[in-house]
Amino acid sequence: MTSTIHTIDVHAEGEPGRVLIGSHLHVKGATMAERLRYCREHLDPLRRLLLQEPRGYPGLCGVLVLPPADPRADFGLVVLEQGGFRPMSGSNLICAVTALVETQSLPVREPVTELVVDTAVGLVPVRVEVSGGKAIRVTFDNVPAFAVALDHVLELPEYGRVPVDIVFGGQFFVQARAADLGIELDASAAKQLTRAGAVLRAAAQQQFPVSHPDNPDINQVALTMIHGPSPTPGTSGRNAVVLPNGEVDLADPATWTGSLDRSPCGTGTSGRMAALHARGELALNTPFVHEGILGTTFTGTLRDTTRIGDHEAVLPSISGRGWITGFSQFVLHDTDPFPQGYVLGDLWGPQPHDDAPLEPTTLER
Repeated sequence: MTSTIHTIDVHAEGEPGRVLIGSHLHVKGATMAERLRYCREHLDPLRRLLLQEPRGYPGLCGVLVLPPADPRADFGLVVLEQGGFRPMSGSNLICAVTALVETQSLPVREPVTELVVDTAVGLVPVRVEVSGGKAIRVTFDNVPAFAVALDHVLELPEYGRVPVDIVFGGQFFVQARAADLGIELDASAAKQLTRAGAVLRAAAQQQFPVSHPDNPDINQVALTMIHGPSPTPGTSGRNAVVLPNGEVDLADPATWTGSLDRSPCGTGTSGRMAALHARGELALNTPFVHEGILGTTFTGTLRDTTRIGDHEAVLPSISGRGWITGFSQFVLHDTDPFPQGYVLGDLWGPQPHDDAPLEPTTLER
């Protein structure tokens, strides 16, 4: 038997996202939070199939586009990353919106199309500048972002005591200054950045428990942002976000690996702005131009303040661009020896191997 999966491949300011459109995925749940949980419990083989080799590679992310659980929304979104399923991602949202608009999968109006995206952390209004059928720019009003801790000191092997911010911007981040790690914030230092990012994330998970007040299933520091000033005129700062590509053992430096987000990172930028605002360093309605490791930028602003549980929070908006790079039809035959893809140590970090088969309902036949 042969199964196929159709995708639209997009990049948002450099970050690749593989967009899957269609309710044939049969993700169950009455809310997007329940659907995210269902994906984590039942669809991890699908995530691995699409993101791991031979169909994927360490820097690749993906998006499941689903019917909305909330009738006020136009579609629902669950994010696939190398580290698992995530509730929200700015670059992946831009990829999904670009794919839907440019394939006319939703009603499109020029010069501006307005949409609402349903996520596991809330509704996200979106405005798309459209010209000649092309999504020129995507701006989304992200879910509330907040700082959990500022300048909290983590004990890191090799790097010593490093002050970090623990923030939420759609996912939980540990964010640290490049200067405190002794690293240049430059693409030429990619290996050093991913190595430090892996250590920061693993240490934060061990030393600083987190839980979202409105969704306790979101209870892990998922990503690392290393940030600093940018030499580029007109920018507010530069960052490198490190995504996991394997399990990290702080006692084994050989496992300190990861992949760099190729974009300036929307959820990470939201969390960075929340920390700056909490310090009194970023006022409302002030543009914050955040540069990624490739030199591309997202522009953020803080619209207002609010509260999430016990946390003072801000309401960020993020603006960026996406481009369709291809239309793919991936095939899985029942004799394929790699139904979940594979990883090798030349590119990937250590990972557990789970040979559970894909559920029949997860693929379009």
